[in-house]
Amino acid sequence: MDDRTYESPFSWRYGRVEMRALFSERERRRLWRAVWVALARSQERSGLVTPEELADLQAHAGEIDLEAALAIEREIGHDLMAEIRVFASQAKTGGGKLHLGATSMDVEDTVETYRMRCALGMIGESLHALLSAFAARVLQYADTVCMGYTHLQPAEPTTLGYRLASYAQDLLIDEVQLRAAYDALTAKGIRGAVGTSASYELLLRGSGRRARDQEQDVLDRFDLSARDVSGQTYPRKLDYLLLCGLAGLGASLSKFAADVRVLGSPGFGELFEPFGSKQVGSSSMPFKRNPVLSERIGSLARLLPAHAGVVWQNAATNFLERTLDDSANRRTVLPESFLCADEILTLARKVVQGLRVDERRIAQNLRAYGAFAGSEAVLLEAVKAGGDRQGLHEVLRDASMRAYEHIERGGDNPLAQLLVDQPDLTALLDPAEIRTLLDPTGHVGDAPERARALAARIAELTPFPKPRTLVEA
Repeated sequence: MDDRTYESPFSWRYGRVEMRALFSERERRRLWRAVWVALARSQERSGLVTPEELADLQAHAGEIDLEAALAIEREIGHDLMAEIRVFASQAKTGGGKLHLGATSMDVEDTVETYRMRCALGMIGESLHALLSAFAARVLQYADTVCMGYTHLQPAEPTTLGYRLASYAQDLLIDEVQLRAAYDALTAKGIRGAVGTSASYELLLRGSGRRARDQEQDVLDRFDLSARDVSGQTYPRKLDYLLLCGLAGLGASLSKFAADVRVLGSPGFGELFEPFGSKQVGSSSMPFKRNPVLSERIGSLARLLPAHAGVVWQNAATNFLERTLDDSANRRTVLPESFLCADEILTLARKVVQGLRVDERRIAQNLRAYGAFAGSEAVLLEAVKAGGDRQGLHEVLRDASMRAYEHIERGGDNPLAQLLVDQPDLTALLDPAEIRTLLDPTGHVGDAPERARALAARIAELTPFPKPRTLVEA
């Protein structure tokens, strides 16, 4: 961190070191040079570059001199051309053949596509680690009965494992979407100014090789493929599809984090994110145990749909074969979207692995509200025994409202006693059967079974794909 000037929090505070390095300016230029060397290697096969020229380019490919390149850029106003001049000045034998037949986006789009696929591979690893953490918790609490809540009001019982499985299921949907985005993320190709390969076809005339052969040589080096048609860039809607996938991931994690905050509030008190022994919750209130990890997840996740909106505009207004009004914002929204997603995945994993569950409070809330869920079972059994459905519904509704009032005054739930005191019911059902029907622990259906099945699906996930690492240019 350089504290003498503004730096994005994503350059030092959020996201893992490896991903920040991937999107660093030095790595960007190292990969630019890797494309130039790959192009020269292919052109050496075609007789356009000599072996000595290629060897010279390879020998100097790692000599990044950012200060020199920036000095030239201030003069000429073109970052990639400035890098070419620095590289050419270092490789005096081969430098004259650099960028032969190419346009800037042959190089830049190849590098950006490669970096995004590398970043998606990292996101996939983190997502799988988070899903594994969820699966462990799902299995741990598959049978732990708790109150379910709709409209933030007590509804019917569920299990904590089943609730956690719902968050994991959202993430499995995101996993599918991000894999699809990875597969869809194709390069522009090595095709020159407007994507026609005209310059390369001219250069390669008489060599026995075509522009598409040269393109394949370069793309193979980066584990990339290209579509049949391109303008000066790859289709910018691919950025939109990708960032929509990241935004969907953000929505899933934001939902989970928000629920942790709700369930950790005093009115619920059932589960909490981890809180360190020396952690400070507030500068003024020493007693505070604020859910800062969950709050940070929600805060950062809001950036992702905003960034997706920006690249939608890029796709929609990239006129004709290409305009440059996407270039400046892509320098921000692409790397920071990945770093944002990376950070919230890391935070969510900390929350899941360190989740504190208050089973005493879960049982207390279940005792307070769980019996209400059994009122429907009482109604159905009483009707089956010959009772009038409409009349019995009113009996149960009246008893439930009186029970709620009693709970609000601080008492225990009296619903069971209120119902066994109803002659209209006891004429149809034995009091012991009424109490059994009101027991919430038997009213979770097949939730435990479904939770375990989802955990098993997580265990079957295959590794997320990643392109090869380019150790040298």
